[in-house]
Amino acid sequence: MNILDFDQASIVYFTVSPLELMLRGTLLYWFLFIVLRFILRRDVGSLGISDFLFIVIIGDAAQNGMIGSATSVTDGMVLICTLVFWSYLLDFASFRFPLIQRFTAAPRLCLVRDGKLLRKNMRREFITDEELNAKIRHEGIEDITTVKRMYLEADGEMSLIRNDEPGTAA
Repeated sequence: MNILDFDQASIVYFTVSPLELMLRGTLLYWFLFIVLRFILRRDVGSLGISDFLFIVIIGDAAQNGMIGSATSVTDGMVLICTLVFWSYLLDFASFRFPLIQRFTAAPRLCLVRDGKLLRKNMRREFITDEELNAKIRHEGIEDITTVKRMYLEADGEMSLIRNDEPGTAA
């Protein structure tokens, strides 16, 4: 068998309807967007092993649902273009329309106010004392009472505002 012996048509011709590929890509894009927007919000320094495993498994499951029985390069290109389209459109719409941005980006969440931990908010995002204290130390602060505010931002990162006067809680 020669290396060049393969069905060249099967590489470039559609094996599944482009409309079906776009529909599958659209449905799974929006499903994954909603799951990731409302479940995997935080990024307390880095991705945990369980978070990484979750993303890999989702990717594998989504791939099977999106591609179906499609096998050609052209099928894959249509699917990729569909996903890029939705990603770009969502970013553009979020930039242009505040109402859409409120849906696509989680509001910031206060974790520390005037040196006091807001445990209810920490529980809501499953943030442990250890994770929060590590972030505070990373900012060069030894004592939580010197923290005026600490927020979990929309992108999952934490931001910190120090008190104007060290050692006092305003």
